[in-house]
Amino acid sequence: MLDRTHRAEEAIRASSVVVGYKHYLNHIADLTEGKELLSSGMRQEVDRCRVALDRAQHGATVAFISSGDAGVYGMAGLAIEMAAAHGMDFPIEIVPGVSAANSAAARFGAPLMLDYACVSLSDLLMPWETIRRRIESLAAADMVVALYNPKSTKRITQIEEVAAIFRKHRPCNTPVGIATAVGAEEEQLVLSDLERFLGEEINMKSIVIVGNSSSKILDGWFVTPRGYKL
Repeated sequence: MLDRTHRAEEAIRASSVVVGYKHYLNHIADLTEGKELLSSGMRQEVDRCRVALDRAQHGATVAFISSGDAGVYGMAGLAIEMAAAHGMDFPIEIVPGVSAANSAAARFGAPLMLDYACVSLSDLLMPWETIRRRIESLAAADMVVALYNPKSTKRITQIEEVAAIFRKHRPCNTPVGIATAVGAEEEQLVLSDLERFLGEEINMKSIVIVGNSSSKILDGWFVTPRGYKL
């Protein structure tokens, strides 16, 4: 991962056990030599959390890895919930990271300069009706919105429905940025607009940032003005 905080790196170095999705562990291989590595695949979050908490309960210093920030669609909340549910009593430290929306925004310019929201379009853990209702409210409130998990091979209609909702409230020339695999060798950045962005490649590695009514493209930069007088 290109964007890593010093605190996160130091926490990993100080640990004896590192637990995480195997793809994430590959990104921190330079920090984990000589440590016990415990990994698993996608959709095994509860199992990974159980392993991490068990090792910590037995005295190990455990680094439990999420991509981006552990508290933004990461593992921090689940770890706290499970520790409380099982009466575990040991120190837990949440180390801040750089969430994908922030990394993507920095590549595009400054689209998150004003009020914004983050919404995951994955309905694995949240009913789609709830997600759709939140998008409706944010679109009507003229909020900039960063969309996580916008599309997968099986989940393709949700992003189309979201685009239609935004078009009800915002001009079709509203800027939209699509950042895929930010920080990786295969990183792709595309600036588009509400009318055309669905024609671009969008997948589970993408973050889609939808501007508000004041967002604009300035010399190739995606900017949401904060309102300063120039």
